[in-house]
Amino acid sequence: MAGCIALLIGIFGGSFAWFFAILLLAAGMTAWGAFDIRLGYFAHAFFRKKYHAEGRIALTFDDGPSPHTAEVLRLLKAYQFKATFFCIGKQVLAHPDMAKQIIDEGHVIGNHTYSHRQSFGFLKEKDVVTELERCNVIIQQSVGKKPKFFRPPFGVTNPSVAKAVQHTKQQIIGWSNRSLDTVTWEEDKIYQRVCKKLKPGDIILFHDTSQRTVNVLKRLLPYLQKNGYISVSVDDLLNLHAYEQ
Repeated sequence: MAGCIALLIGIFGGSFAWFFAILLLAAGMTAWGAFDIRLGYFAHAFFRKKYHAEGRIALTFDDGPSPHTAEVLRLLKAYQFKATFFCIGKQVLAHPDMAKQIIDEGHVIGNHTYSHRQSFGFLKEKDVVTELERCNVIIQQSVGKKPKFFRPPFGVTNPSVAKAVQHTKQQIIGWSNRSLDTVTWEEDKIYQRVCKKLKPGDIILFHDTSQRTVNVLKRLLPYLQKNGYISVSVDDLLNLHAYEQ
């Protein structure tokens, strides 16, 4: 220990100010990396198609199925758009018919953990694996497909999540355009936020859990169609397999 301290003193000229500044910077980068899924700081995440998107985007919906999912599906069907639904296992148990309808109408289901625990970012590897595997089993029993796509709650990645997805052999799917529809109450702000940032190849994050989001979609889908965009499922956009073969 004394030798390490002496070395640090030698490196930083007897002053620990720079040393602590670097430590704070490293801690800040780690925290940023944990909550910004696009950085791939702990684990690789697909978050958009960078090239040759040709007007295609991917609408994605987290936290369902819920009673609002039916209206989301109705709107998607009206515009002939496809989407990807990252479902919570407990919600699939509560709404199995809705999960089946998602598949029957040509959309994709991904894993969003069994319970979407608030403490997800602090779970150990074995607990993350349990959350993923329980959700996989429920989805497979409900719709006959085992998802390869996983979206971590809150977009959190860390060493436990990275090791867990290696164990379950799943791919992390992030986003490039975040609607903030669970924290922004004004529908117009949600709509403007998505449209302002919109680019071909975007993966757009919504939640199929509120009438607020449904109302935004009533404006957004015709806007997309008018401006030459088409929503496809994530596997189509990124040329990946959505389910275990």
